[in-house]
Amino acid sequence: MFRSDAVHLLQVDPELGRLVPPDRREDAVAGFRVPCVRLRIGAWDVGGIGGDEQLVGLLVLSGILAREVVVADNVSTELLGPGDVIRPWQGNGGPDDLLPNEVRWTALADTRLAVLERRFAAQAARHPEVNWMLMHRITERAHRLATAQAVSQLTRVDRRLLALMWHLAERWGRVCTDGVIVPLALSHRILGQLVGARRPTVSSALSDLARREELVRREDGSWLLAGDPPDEPDAAATALVQARRQVAVPARTAVIRPRATVAT
Repeated sequence: MFRSDAVHLLQVDPELGRLVPPDRREDAVAGFRVPCVRLRIGAWDVGGIGGDEQLVGLLVLSGILAREVVVADNVSTELLGPGDVIRPWQGNGGPDDLLPNEVRWTALADTRLAVLERRFAAQAARHPEVNWMLMHRITERAHRLATAQAVSQLTRVDRRLLALMWHLAERWGRVCTDGVIVPLALSHRILGQLVGARRPTVSSALSDLARREELVRREDGSWLLAGDPPDEPDAAATALVQARRQVAVPARTAVIRPRATVAT
């Protein structure tokens, strides 16, 4: 990791300032000037970034990061890209955790991060619309994680892989004449960590998908989705969810009333 020149954040990430009114836009573009750091491909030692509590976080400007969470002998992976806000020094496991875990970070491509320091927080107080967009992105990330969890619980690994690729295509995919290309050179190991399966099982499932011409790996390492997206949830699954919602009743809080005082 090494520090690079500072950038005008709303110029390199215009969507972040989309809600700023026109009469304040010029001031906002000039004010949100932040330092950047760059990561080379490979493991990232997050200790080098520090853990200042007054540091808002890091905003991914370009590249791809893999966040691996290790629990026992299993690894779960999350992919992060442009627009994501991260605080890699937070949630790395510690002696007070009841469930021991370890978090590892890897840059899957050369990555640039904006450092959101105290000056950024001061500017965000003047332009709260930028904070709104950050909250929007944090919520989107939470939704993607929930979707990924649902994908990892599908029956059959080939279904998980196909659903995962369509999920990734929503963010990174591009349409071509043969289908949709997902330009991520993901190894079988990482795919297994994304869908909750062992690498040999992933390799076998990928062979089946390629034979059916639904998912094919291209020579440059990217993936081609040649079929159709998965269907909508079937009626049985929808009915089951509705039934669970009707059964789930919030627990009542017990009210402890004082005993009556008996006059003596």
